[in-house]
This record gives sequence, structure tokens and C-alpha cells, in this order.
Amino acid sequence: MRVETNQKLIKRNRQIAQGLFFFSFAVLIAGFIITNQPLFNPNAPLDPALFYLLPTLVLPVGLISTLFSVRMTNLWVRSPRPEVVIREGLKGLSNKSALYNYYHFPARHVLICPQGVFAIVTRFQDGRFTHEGDKWKSHKSFAGRALSIMRADGIGNPTIDALAAADNLKKRMQAFAPDIEVQPLIVFVDPRAVLEVTNPLVPVLMPYEKAEPNLTTYLRSIKGEKKALSNAELVALVKAFDEATLPKDAQTRIKAGETA
Repeated sequence: MRVETNQKLIKRNRQIAQGLFFFSFAVLIAGFIITNQPLFNPNAPLDPALFYLLPTLVLPVGLISTLFSVRMTNLWVRSPRPEVVIREGLKGLSNKSALYNYYHFPARHVLICPQGVFAIVTRFQDGRFTHEGDKWKSHKSFAGRALSIMRADGIGNPTIDALAAADNLKKRMQAFAPDIEVQPLIVFVDPRAVLEVTNPLVPVLMPYEKAEPNLTTYLRSIKGEKKALSNAELVALVKAFDEATLPKDAQTRIKAGETA
């Protein structure tokens, strides 16, 4: 299986996450110093505007930037990395298959393989989750829920996100593959996640060998169905997908590899 990952985007967003962290830290320290000015310099004249007005501006900025920093860190820095565990979980897939990471938002990961075309959305959260149909529920204590808000790691509704990702990808493929079905998948990348799934509207999977429900097992279960691609169809679709969606430098590298 060939893997194409948007390393430039990963690097940029990691830098943004780190920059937001240091910016937030600096803002919060500045707010602390301003609000506690008399402690640091008791003899200095107290400026009411500086003492009362500035903190009301500085602290909200620090709080908002902190939340953005945490969210960006969860998505682009936190381990295990989705692009890594999905690749590892797909070992043994046909070498004509291709996995595209971070090129086709909101489908963060796109898999084209003999079993079809898949728009994959991921969740990094750990803990216990129950899912039936299109309904999700996380099982956490009150303290755990409060901590989850602070960590900006609410699970949201992965089903809605996966369906939207598949629909968006289907529209992008209209120009070169209008008859190909795009199948949504939800993948939890933290091995500590415990999933209780009943009649899911979208398959909910984990990419680890002994974890259930399992990504590889699911793909094997649909092998040979009518929606699967023949070798010729797979090769042609991957080539068309490369040309339609990848940047020029990636296409040049792929062509160079094919002729090497």
C-alpha cells in the first residue's frame, strides 16, 4: 500500500499549536502580574485603568488562545498519531492500494483499496463509549466531564462527521469517478478506548490487531462484494485520484518512482 501524507500541513499545524501554547502562557503570566501589581511593587502608584480594565481584556484572550492551543495539540501533536496507526492497521492490504492523509478535509484520511473507497474520520479520545445507530454516549464521571471540557476533547458526533466527509469526497470525485461509492468509516486511534457498538449507521473500528471492532477484520469481511474494485479499476482510480487531488510535487515524485 502506498501512503501519501501531507507533511507540510502537519508541520505547519504543529508549529501553530506550539506558538499558541507559548503565546497563551505569556498572556496568562502577563495577566497575573498586572492583577497582582501591588505585590510586586507596593510603592508604585496604582493606575485604575491598568489594574481593572486591562485584565478584563488580557485574561479572555489568554483563555481563548489556550483552548485553541489545546485543540490544535490534540489534533496535530498528541500520540498515537492517526496516520501512523491507520497505516500499521492496514498492513497486508493490496500493494495497489493507496492511503491519503490530510489532503481531503473533512475526510482526514482517504483509503482506496480493492474493497472500495473509504472516507475515514478519527477520534483520539480514550474511555468508554456506547453507540447505537447514530447516537453516541461517553461514560464519564462529573469530574471526568469537567476535565474533558478543559482538555477540549469532547467526542461530538463521529457519525455525522463521517457521513459529511464521505459526501464531500463523493462530490470531489464526480469529475473522474462519478459512479464510485464512497463509504464512511470511524476509527478510534487510542488503544485505551472501549467501544460498545450496536447497529451502527457508520462502521466504528479500531486499527489494532487484537482490538474490537477491528479495521482489518472489517475490510476482509467485505472483500469480494459487488462494490469492490477489480485490479484494473483500482489502478485507474488511484492514478486519477492522484492527478485530481495531490499537489504537483507529490505527483512528480510518484511518477519518478513508477519509472525507477
